[in-house]
Amino acid sequence: MNKRHALIAAALATVCAAQAGTAAAAAEQEKCYGVAKAGQNDCATGGHSCSGQAKTDNGADEWKMVAKGTCEKVGGKTTPPKK
Repeated sequence: MNKRHALIAAALATVCAAQAGTAAAAAEQEKCYGVAKAGQNDCATGGHSCSGQAKTDNGADEWKMVAKGTCEKVGGKTTPPKK
């Protein structure tokens, strides 16, 4: 294996390791409704189509990803509000 192949292999290994770490971190998180500050929500809701578009703090239908098991501790709910 020449230096170029070794460099490419190392780069691919780094990318694969980073992806595995991201997947593990995502598995240790959960959606937490009612805790997102204005402009800091993580995804779309019925009122808008994108993350970062929350108009008010702590909107009941706005959510953020938090560490699993911490949502209720910070005053949120793990289930979406009823429509």
